Amino acid sequence: MATSHTWKFFRAGGFDQVQLDSGADLLALKDLDQKLWAALSCPTRGIEFDTRTLDLIDSDADTRVRANEVLVAIAWAGKLLKDADLLVKGSDCLALADIDDSSEEGQQVLASARHILKSLGKADAPEISLADMADIEKFVAGLEFNGDGVICPGQIRDEGLRATVEDIIKCTGSVADLSGETGINQDIADKFFAEAAAYSAWQIQGDGDAAIQFLGAKTRAAADVFHAVKDKASDYFTRCQLAAYDARAAVPLSRSAEDYQHLAAQSLSAQSADVANFPLATVEANKPLPLVSGINPAWQARVEALREQVAVPLFGKKESLSMSEWAVLCAKFAAFEAWQAGKPTNNVEQLGSVRMREIFGSKHKAAIDGLIAQDQAVATEVKATRSVERLLRYNRDLFKLVNNFVSFRNFYTGKDKAIFQAGTLYLDGRSCELCIKVEDVNKHAVFAGMSGLYLVYCDCTRNGGAEKMSIAAAFTGGDSDFLIVGRNGVFYDRKDRDWDASIVRIIDHPISIRQAFWAPYKKLTKVISEQMQKLAASKASSAEGNMIKAVVDNSKPVAGVTAAPPKPPFDVGKFAGIFAAIGLAIAAIGGILASIVSGLLGLKLWQMPLAIIGLMLLVSGPAMVMAWFKLKKRNLGPILDASGWAINARVRINIPFGTSLTGLADLPEGAQRSLVDPFAEKKTLWPYYVTIAAGVCSLVGLWYVGFFGHR
Repeated sequence: MATSHTWKFFRAGGFDQVQLDSGADLLALKDLDQKLWAALSCPTRGIEFDTRTLDLIDSDADTRVRANEVLVAIAWAGKLLKDADLLVKGSDCLALADIDDSSEEGQQVLASARHILKSLGKADAPEISLADMADIEKFVAGLEFNGDGVICPGQIRDEGLRATVEDIIKCTGSVADLSGETGINQDIADKFFAEAAAYSAWQIQGDGDAAIQFLGAKTRAAADVFHAVKDKASDYFTRCQLAAYDARAAVPLSRSAEDYQHLAAQSLSAQSADVANFPLATVEANKPLPLVSGINPAWQARVEALREQVAVPLFGKKESLSMSEWAVLCAKFAAFEAWQAGKPTNNVEQLGSVRMREIFGSKHKAAIDGLIAQDQAVATEVKATRSVERLLRYNRDLFKLVNNFVSFRNFYTGKDKAIFQAGTLYLDGRSCELCIKVEDVNKHAVFAGMSGLYLVYCDCTRNGGAEKMSIAAAFTGGDSDFLIVGRNGVFYDRKDRDWDASIVRIIDHPISIRQAFWAPYKKLTKVISEQMQKLAASKASSAEGNMIKAVVDNSKPVAGVTAAPPKPPFDVGKFAGIFAAIGLAIAAIGGILASIVSGLLGLKLWQMPLAIIGLMLLVSGPAMVMAWFKLKKRNLGPILDASGWAINARVRINIPFGTSLTGLADLPEGAQRSLVDPFAEKKTLWPYYVTIAAGVCSLVGLWYVGFFGHR
């Protein structure tokens, strides 16, 4: 893509990386082909970078910072700064004069910065810093109006208005304010007053209709009494109608003698459910409902209340109610019941009609609406307050991020550690600088194994195991002879905190060409050592078994037992064959050695070292060549991809650069060293005797095969 900006690139890690040195470079990043970026996304956790800044850049809050989000952050910060080169300095302070107020947003940010400084008692300060914003959340929450559109009872000085807000919370609910307290917003207030208005309209309808309130203020109580016996009284009059229809029905409808016999066996009371199930009174054709005597004991009190509160006010003193009078009562309460059925379903009724009239008689609704509007009016100012924090963080961190994202400049220059480097691991006399935090060791190892790096996974703990984490450390120098699962080391994180580290898994790859050179000899030595140990163990076990057997055999009683047969005479021929076989083996080995020695002796003196070197290369060469190819292909990408990055380039770790990532133990410059070891092993002569004996055997072998020309 052709651009008017002139880019600079540097070669590192086997690929060209863009060199970002100025604010103009940052602003022009939007025009740089993203195929040239080192990474296209990184996680917001598990890397050595300010998580708050990453969260601000992560606009969709998916725990990943992507290339487009980085570009948006750069464009936003560049628009609010008069000089984009300020982003390169990476300072956590920003002069107010450097904020570009040519736009409306810039004016709001500048005004908010001044407001913050004024609130902190530094109204004349020429600059604002992240230290001033350390308690931004507390600062915003402490404002009387914080822009969230929520008002709390505690911030209202008027007692009457505060009581109304508390009633609203009780009836309609609440929301959390930025201060952490509970309050109401416009939706809750509107809902309350709408429900209160509906309830009040319903109440007014009932109070103003004489047909509904036919007993005045006593109508509601009378209705409660009426409804308490309505169904039972209707049941009674229906039974009496059936008795008038057929005289034979009167007795069974009043309940049979057997029903009374069943009651007779119980301990009865007026509250008994069985008694309450009997009719209100005995059933007879066209019999009125008695109100004084002859009433079912379980219903006596309710019928007396009906007489006093309903029958007497409507019909005068009455001792019974006819069916026609009962129908009049039902008709009287029909309007009241219809009104009750239309009562709005909400929670404001609990406040009572008196309190409702008090709220509507005041101007609390307008006052609450005004407070909420006043709070919402500062939303832009509060948002600008957060924009001040965002601008300060971008000013400090963006340049560092792009040099660990668009390019891996920090990693390859060595001036500062990359954001994915978690710290330094000290283990087996080495220090490993390429250490990366890992969430799941087994899951990470599946993909990270493709990197070609020798990786050691360690579980790290500190404070007695209260803090835990896992890391993957790359060993790029030395050898792997003593790197085994279970070995312990110490890990220092980027804050210089020390952790106990223990190896839990290893991914084996070549570490260096030097290791590959000595590998065949070490393997041969290991095989010989293991075979000799097995042979020695076998011989020791056999000797112990023979000794135990001899002791057991000698301890057996000899009475009545035939004497053991005498040992056979020494077979000279048999042992001569054994010695001959041993001689042939020694002769074969000697022949090989003789061929090598004779070949070397046949060379000129200056050719001998070259021949020895060639022989060693013949043995170690294949391993070194394979190691060289593997070391040449080492790639950081799979390790980072396994940690949640999206690496866009083949990030090579060649042999010279890899060597710089692992420090080997070395004595300080100018240190004095004494070679006298008081605990050194004492020199003995038997190795020399063994060497002489081997030489003699070799000469005998050479003579036996005719090397000296006697055949």
